[in-house]
Amino acid sequence: MTRISPFAAGLTGRCPRCGEGEMFSGFLKIAPSCDACGQDFSNADIGDGAAVFVMFIAGFGAVIPALLIDIAYRPPIWVHFAYGIPIILFLSVFLLRPMKGLLFAYQYHHKAEEARFPPGRE
Repeated sequence: MTRISPFAAGLTGRCPRCGEGEMFSGFLKIAPSCDACGQDFSNADIGDGAAVFVMFIAGFGAVIPALLIDIAYRPPIWVHFAYGIPIILFLSVFLLRPMKGLLFAYQYHHKAEEARFPPGRE
């Protein structure tokens, strides 16, 4: 069996096990299983990790140009809103699915799961 890169599988939304099946059943919903190899995805728990990374990236993608434009031209605040809001919306929508896929693929690759305590240590 060929080793699948978790980076490539995550960014393309493919199964991290076989690289053929779809990882998502909706825009952001992880499929219950791979339609090609049958790998069970029910233990997938990405949480808000993808959203946090996307917020940082989109924030920098909007703040850096805002600072540069403000220093160079001193435009009114509506100019910042006029280009900042579309940049943030575009980056958020464009990056959220690949980032969620990437985190899920790395979670699968490293066999990450919920922490378990030995009996009597709850």
